[in-house]
Amino acid sequence: MHLNTDYQEKFQSRHIAPNEADTAEMLNTVGVNSLDQLIEQTVPAQIRLKAPLNLPPAKSEFDYLNALKQTASKNKVFKSYIGQGYHDVIVPGVIQRNILENPGWYTQYTPYQAEIAQGRLQALLNFQTMVIDLTGMEIANASLLDEG
Repeated sequence: MHLNTDYQEKFQSRHIAPNEADTAEMLNTVGVNSLDQLIEQTVPAQIRLKAPLNLPPAKSEFDYLNALKQTASKNKVFKSYIGQGYHDVIVPGVIQRNILENPGWYTQYTPYQAEIAQGRLQALLNFQTMVIDLTGMEIANASLLDEG
């Protein structure tokens, strides 16, 4: 049995990055000799860091998950009352069929066929008329259709 003692379990060592030949070919394609030269030409000097980042040493995924679980264990669970006022009701069949089961009310699809668009406009007009009747205002706006 062979024991692999070189396995580091770090993401960095398993990440498949371009090899030196691929990197050289990419640099040649964009017309530079090195990554440093590419950075000099693309990243303004005033926004580049002057010193290397002060990062902690890499952790294995196992160690990181343990640290993450430890942090998550500090969360406190409270009782949520959001949505607790919902009560089951009997929905009339005409509402269920024509509103709740009509995909025109709950999909992002905008029809382009004239007869379907006409029905949509009729529904908007009905809504506007109802708003005018309820509010006593002279005009009402239902929506703006922006298909551009």
